[in-house]
Amino acid sequence: MTGNDHLNDALGKLTADMLASYEAEPRTRRIGETFLPSRENIYDILDEIRELVFPGYFGHKLLTNENVGYHVGNLLVRLGADLTEQIMHCICTGHRCPDCAASAPCNDMRVCAADAERMTTEFLQRIPGIRRLLALDAQAAYDGDPAARSIEEIIYCYPGFYAVTVYRIAYELHAIGVPLMPRIMSEHAHAVTGTDIHPGARIGESFFIDHATGVVIGETTKIGGNVKIYQGVTLGAKSFPKDERGRVIKGLQRHPTIEDDVTIYPNATILGGETVIGRGVTVGGNAYVTSSVEAGRLVRQESPRLEVLDKKVKSSDPVKPAS
Repeated sequence: MTGNDHLNDALGKLTADMLASYEAEPRTRRIGETFLPSRENIYDILDEIRELVFPGYFGHKLLTNENVGYHVGNLLVRLGADLTEQIMHCICTGHRCPDCAASAPCNDMRVCAADAERMTTEFLQRIPGIRRLLALDAQAAYDGDPAARSIEEIIYCYPGFYAVTVYRIAYELHAIGVPLMPRIMSEHAHAVTGTDIHPGARIGESFFIDHATGVVIGETTKIGGNVKIYQGVTLGAKSFPKDERGRVIKGLQRHPTIEDDVTIYPNATILGGETVIGRGVTVGGNAYVTSSVEAGRLVRQESPRLEVLDKKVKSSDPVKPAS
């Protein structure tokens, strides 16, 4: 038997093993089902929406009063077609049994296509509102960051603003019932910026994330207006109630409520669906908060004991604390 024969036998056995694995674990396969939406095409849709929301910043930059209407019209036609196609794939993919994770084939793609067209139209009509909110977010970033030199710098450069932009888009798609796509968008922003905002979170006007990296905002978080948070902040769940079968109960308020005019400094953690941070509260860096805070309060972690050691002194020798 030649070397090629041994290789062919090994590949044949491996193929049989893989097919047996597919049969044994149907939850992690998609065979004979509607194909998934394209993540790459959805990333392109995000770019198209940003080009529409921020004319002259992204995509075609040489816009004038004479050609901007033509540009917007063409962009809307392209965006509408791209969005309808990917939403349709998301809807068809969403025909899954929640208990066993098995898929049922789409019975009539014409129904999915009609739903996708309706959702696309509804989303496109929300873009002016998204643009209004993002203008306020950009202004909040400029007002809140002494290092910011211009609104242009924030829109074009700031990772936190990019994360908020994607959130505003994903939130509206989530609100009108588009499956899968909002999460694809938010996880793309998470990968790019290090900021994880669930598209189901509710965030008010003039929201600013400074430095962005490591921020986590959970699905049922409620954030008021004029809120500023820094890097490393977590707005998370304290516990996960389970049903009689031991599965996490979905749809409950698991994450905190942050009222208007709150500032949360780096690496603070705020947990729990019953936790309310009142209006005007300042939460200091590294604070760990699991209960509500009244309006106007300052929350800070007790300072740890700091020691400055003489490297020439043996570790067994007594060391005086820093004064």
